[in-house]
Amino acid sequence: MTSPKAPQGTPRYATSRHPIARAHIPGIPRPGEPGWPPRPSTPFIPGTPLTPGAPDLPSDPPSAPGPVPPTRVWLDPHADWTSKLYERLLAKRIVMVSGVLDDDMASRLSAQLLTLDAEQADPIRLELQNVRAELPATLTVMGILDVLRVPVRACVSGEISGPALGVLASCLYRSGYPNAIFVLAEPRLHLGGTVTAVSAGQQQMTRMLDTLYFRLADVTGREVDEIREDARRGRTLTTAQAIGYGLIQKQETTPRPPVPGGPPRPGPAGPAPR
Repeated sequence: MTSPKAPQGTPRYATSRHPIARAHIPGIPRPGEPGWPPRPSTPFIPGTPLTPGAPDLPSDPPSAPGPVPPTRVWLDPHADWTSKLYERLLAKRIVMVSGVLDDDMASRLSAQLLTLDAEQADPIRLELQNVRAELPATLTVMGILDVLRVPVRACVSGEISGPALGVLASCLYRSGYPNAIFVLAEPRLHLGGTVTAVSAGQQQMTRMLDTLYFRLADVTGREVDEIREDARRGRTLTTAQAIGYGLIQKQETTPRPPVPGGPPRPGPAGPAPR
C-alpha cells in the first residue's frame, strides 16, 4: 500500500493536522505577499540619517588630512618684563598690590612680606593701588602684618575700598598720594545652601566684619558704630579727609624742581595774615 502523495509546495513531513510552524522576521514579506521574494537588504552605513528628509552623507569619503603646514610663533621679548620689574621692586623692599585681593593674591602677598621680614630689618614699603578685597583674604593679610617684626609703610594711590582698608589700617605708617580715594563700604557676600548653612555663614561673616570694624575704630579713634554706619552709607574720603578721619597720617609730597622759564611752583602755605 502506498501513501498518498503530498501536494506540491508542502514541506517534508508536514501533515494537514500538524503543520510545521515557520519563524517570521518582521519587515520581510511572507510567501504570497507583495514584495516576495525579498531583495537583498542594503547593509547599514553608520551616519546614514534614519529620519526621512534628512541630508545624506557625501557620496565620496572625506580625504585624509594632509601634512600640517609649519607654524611660526612670535615670541614677545617683553613678555616677562612684569616679573623682572617685581623682582627689582622686591630687591628694594617694595611690595605692589593692585586689583582684587582674593585668596591667591593674599597667599602671594603673605609670602612676599614674610620673605622680606626674614631677610633684613629695614622697613617695607607697601604700595596699594586701586585695591578691592574679599573679607577672608583681608583678614589673612591683616594677620600676617600683625606678626611682622619690621615696620611696614603703606601708601595708597587710586581708590581703595571696602575690606581693603583693613590692610591699610594694619600698617604702622600710612600715607596717601594726592589723588587717592578712600571708600568705606560693606563687602558683598553671596551665601547659598540650606537654611542652617546660610545662618552659620552669616554669623561667621558678622564676626569677621566686627574684626575689621574694630581695627578701623582702633586706628581712627572713632566708635565702632560710627565706622559701621559710614560703611553702610558708602562714605567716600579724599586724601585730606582721610587724614582728618584718621585712616592715614600724611600725604605723599615730593618736591619737584621748577621748570626753566616757567612760573614758580606753589610752596607750602604760610601763616594767615592778621
